[in-house]
Formats: sequence, C-alpha cells, structure tokens
Amino acid sequence: FLPSTSPFTFRKLAGCTLFITGASRGIGKAIALKAAKDGANIVIAAKTAEPHPTLPGTIYTAAEEIEAAGGKALPCVVNVREEQQIINAVEKAVKTFGGIDILVNNASAISLTGTLETATKKVNLMMDVNVRGTYLTSKACLPHLRKSKNPHILNLSPPMNLNPMWFKNHCAYTISKYGMSMCVLGMAEEFRGEVAVNALWPKTAIHTAAMDMLGGAGIEKQCRKTDILADAAYCILTKPKTFTGNFIIDEVLLREEGVKDFDVYAIAPGHPLMPDFFLDPVARGVPGTGGDSLQSTRCPGAAAEPQRTLGAAAGQRRARAQLPLLPPHPSSLRPGDGGGTWYIDLKSKGGSAGFGKPPVTADVVMSMSSADFVKMFTGKLKPTLAFMSGKLRIKGNMALAIKLEKMLSQLSSKL
Repeated sequence: FLPSTSPFTFRKLAGCTLFITGASRGIGKAIALKAAKDGANIVIAAKTAEPHPTLPGTIYTAAEEIEAAGGKALPCVVNVREEQQIINAVEKAVKTFGGIDILVNNASAISLTGTLETATKKVNLMMDVNVRGTYLTSKACLPHLRKSKNPHILNLSPPMNLNPMWFKNHCAYTISKYGMSMCVLGMAEEFRGEVAVNALWPKTAIHTAAMDMLGGAGIEKQCRKTDILADAAYCILTKPKTFTGNFIIDEVLLREEGVKDFDVYAIAPGHPLMPDFFLDPVARGVPGTGGDSLQSTRCPGAAAEPQRTLGAAAGQRRARAQLPLLPPHPSSLRPGDGGGTWYIDLKSKGGSAGFGKPPVTADVVMSMSSADFVKMFTGKLKPTLAFMSGKLRIKGNMALAIKLEKMLSQLSSKL
C-alpha cells in the first residue's frame, strides 16, 4: 500500500464503480479522486448543482477533476433526504456503468448544539441525512452490490463510544452519527459473506469547509488533509469482502499498512493536531496529537468500551463565563482559582468584564472547570479543543461562540 503522495499506483479499483454521497467536495471528493487514479467509475451523488455562495465545488466541477485524474464520472443531483432521488441515481449508475461495486456513505449534517438549543429542523436534518440517508442509500445499492465480485459499503462514522461526554454537548448530532455506525453493525452481520460493511473515522480533525465554519480562522493548522482518509478508504475498499464489521481509525490502519511519515498529511507539519470527536484521550505526551494519545478503536463487530478520562473531574468546581459578544474591552478580567461566574460584556457601550451576574443577557454561556477556564483565557488551551474534548460546554449562539478563539488570542496579551 502506498499513500496518495506516491508516484506509483496499483490500479486495484480499475473498472470498479463507486457510488459516493457528498462527493462534490471535502472527504467524499478526496476518496473519489483517489479511486479515479486507478481508472474507477465514480457516481457523484450530491446536491450541489449550482455554485454555493460560501462552499467550494459542485457535482460538475468534481466530475471534471475526476475525469482529469483518470476516472469516469457520473454527476447526479442527489439529496439523500429524498428517497426517489437516491433510487434514480442508482438506476442511472447501473445503466451507465453496468452495476455498483462500492458505496461510500459520506454525506453528513452537523450541529454542535445542546438539546434545548437545537432547532427541530436541525434535528430533522441530521437524522434524515446521517441515519435515514445512509440507510436508504445502502438499501438502494445493496441489490446491485450483491452482484459484484468484491462489494463494499463504507460509512464515514465513528466507533460507538458510550462515554456520556460525547452526548452531553451535542446529543442529536451524536445520535445521528452513531445511527450510521449502527448501520455498520447490523448490515455487516446481515450481509456477511456477501457484502463487506465497515466504518472509517479520522484520529484527528480533518480540514474541510465544515471545519472552517466550526473552528474559525487558523483552525486548519490543527488539522490533517483529506488525503489521509482517502488513503485509508482505498486500503479498506481494496481488501476482500471478508474484511467486514470493522470500526477503523485512519492512522491506526495506515500504520498497520506500513505508513510511517504522517507529516505529509498535516496542513502545518509539526503543529499540534486536534483529536476528533468520539475518541477519548487516554494518555499524554504523544507528539503531533496535541499531547493526547487516542484509544485504538479498530474493533471488529463491537463498540468501543466507554472511557471516562476527560470531562469534569470529581469534586472539581465549575466556572461559568457569560459572553454577550460585541467589541472587546475586557482588561479587568482576572479569573481566580475558585469556582464562580465571570462575564465579558462586549455588547454594552464601552464594554466591561467582571465577576458575578452580567449586566445584560448573555448570548453565549460557557461552563468548565476553573483550572481549564484560566488556561483558556491565557492562551494555553484552545477553545475548539476544549469543546471537542468535553472540557468546555457551550450553550447559546454557536455562530458567535466559534469566533471565540480569535477573540481570545487578542485578549491574551492583556491578561
């Protein structure tokens, strides 16, 4: 096995037809381009037919890139919330290429909000795209996959880690992603011997348009390129169909395949990387992962053991920061060592900061341990990493909250 940066290609997927949801950009497109280098046929099943005002790429620009890479492309307008669109695209794929050999369920929706802050339409979106869309696309493709010599379904979903930390801040999102993983558990057994069904998840954050929106400016330095998932997916999809029911972490698999240089995947080689959701840090001091070593979760046919190594330490007091966000003037902020409530008022004229109840209603309320609160406000703990690892709980306007990291970097010189 060779990484995507290698000049050599084994062409193991030559002539194979891949049906990839959400393949117009990001991870889905990266997997498509990797397979295209072998001469594969790619069905681009995504909903972006017209240029998006903020997101790059359409199904047609992706098709051009796939053809240029050496593959054959079939762009299909597919919103996985619409069953008939899925069925129409599957029929068109079979008519065009003679069958379907591989399905990659990559399309996904995300809203990192608590139960009371998650609008019903967002709940519906995540359940419809992540769970229902994965299920219905698999259902539509399976009759054709069963006719292939080496069929695979690959879901971009995590190992099912039942640590409550991964539920408390974004319950609806977690349920929807674990729903995709439960499809792996069920279908791997149901179609064992006929179709391989596996899940793939990144060890660290991957730089995509979604990550830019979640993390804000500068977040890319803490991420890896989509190439690492493309290489891991290629490795899985070229294995025999007996390789099934696995929850695979990209770096773990690639190390097993002999890859040693992971700097080629980093956006900023040498910069600490942000661990991804659903993977518990269980040790410290591993270079390149922000000091956290992640549990290995390549677990055939079984969910990961619950880990309780992060989150609120027993008996530790909690600090609450309440931020009504507008122009900064927080020079008086001096968090102490004890628990309590601090506020930064960036909404009132002139701004203010202090201890106790904020003078106006907060747009964003953060809750975390006092020690981590001080670390974050002195630049020693990244807000995005704190949130993803469960150290920081956020309620309120997430669009304002994701601007926090940039704001804190401006504050650090005043603290």
